[in-house]
Amino acid sequence: MTHSNLTNIFKAYDVRGTVPDQFNVDIARAVGVGFARFAKTSTILVARDMRPSGVDLVAAFAEGAMSQGVNVIDLGLASTDLLYFAAGSLDAPGAMFTASHNPAQYNGIKFCLSGARPVGVDSGLNDIREVAVRELAQPSASVASRGQLSQRNLLDAFADHVVSFVDQDQLIPLKVVADTANGMGGLVVPAVCERLPQIQLEVMFGELDGTFPNHPADPIQPANQKDLQARVLSGGFDLGLAFDGDADRVFVVDEKGIGLSGSTTTALLAAAVLRKNPGAKIIHNLICSKAVPEVITEYGGVPIRSQVGHSYIKQLMAETGAVFGGEHSAHYYFLNNYRADSGLIAAMHVFNEMSRSGEKLSQVRIPFERYSASGEINTQVNDPLAVIERVGAAFAAFPSDRLDGLTIDCGSWWFNLRPSNTEPLLRLNLEANNRDECDQHVSEVLALITQNAWQ
Repeated sequence: MTHSNLTNIFKAYDVRGTVPDQFNVDIARAVGVGFARFAKTSTILVARDMRPSGVDLVAAFAEGAMSQGVNVIDLGLASTDLLYFAAGSLDAPGAMFTASHNPAQYNGIKFCLSGARPVGVDSGLNDIREVAVRELAQPSASVASRGQLSQRNLLDAFADHVVSFVDQDQLIPLKVVADTANGMGGLVVPAVCERLPQIQLEVMFGELDGTFPNHPADPIQPANQKDLQARVLSGGFDLGLAFDGDADRVFVVDEKGIGLSGSTTTALLAAAVLRKNPGAKIIHNLICSKAVPEVITEYGGVPIRSQVGHSYIKQLMAETGAVFGGEHSAHYYFLNNYRADSGLIAAMHVFNEMSRSGEKLSQVRIPFERYSASGEINTQVNDPLAVIERVGAAFAAFPSDRLDGLTIDCGSWWFNLRPSNTEPLLRLNLEANNRDECDQHVSEVLALITQNAWQ
């Protein structure tokens, strides 16, 4: 395994690759050595999602960490936000084996330090990779005092923590259906909702099955919400919840079977948080609707714009003292959750807002939806950076920035174009005042992207 091979699976804020050709037990062991040396701790937490490859990868990673004299606590099957909760509540670094929304052949690792502090490309991933490269070339000997392996189940403690975000005195009866897509939501969502007698829960595709037999665990794609939307309507539910594979993200569907974008939910949650935290700082990533900073300002908060990605947002929250952060991809971050993201805690806030207003979700959402968005449009090109430069030159007359890819502000519409951190794609997000304008400008920008794209 060469330096370039490992570079391919070490992304901006996690490790991600296909098993076993890109990511295998030898690499997992080497990365375990690297994380143990980087974390400089006596104990590391490890957990995994339901992917079949996770069992052997976790065992190899734990072996690598223990060879460096570090104890490993195996939390077993868990959602990513459960791992973050463990890292916060136990004050220990953690490694979550998951490939989130990626297909079954993928696996990966999301790291955090004690207190659920993020580990990204500029805050440790490069160091871990460099040790792993050396370890693969020449495995090091185990230290004299090997670490020990133990198991611990924190599901009940995590569920109690999530429920603490609900105002149970005000919570109204709600009929909820959750599509967990055979992912880890099938474990954690029932554990939380059984603590809330006001919530009548139905789970779709709740069996933990990392082969994803029903549909991909990628709810940002509209096709993967269709089963949930149909069930909301046929069952007369108040809302639907669509979780991704490791259950740290959630998309919300109203009682009419219409999904809320991650931006709409971010704006809704920002308003809720600001009611209890007047004047607070709120993070939003740069592909969120411009309605998000507008709402934050209108509710007396301070909007702060961020790059896409959990490690960037968590770091910015720590630096600025922000109490909440949201991403268009449906990651939602909470100060009282160790600044970590949790789809379940976001759902608790939605329950709170529906209870507070006494309105249907289709009404609650209205003030937060002001523009028409393209959704994320992915295009495979040969040289993403060259394409970005070409598009930038075509819009040189308009204000722009390079915080994350290229963002162009054309007044009544804007767009962001950035390379994917996890896949060989160029991602376009565009927003305009109305649908016709949005569609027109999407065609215009896509024509530039695809022009001679493979030269």
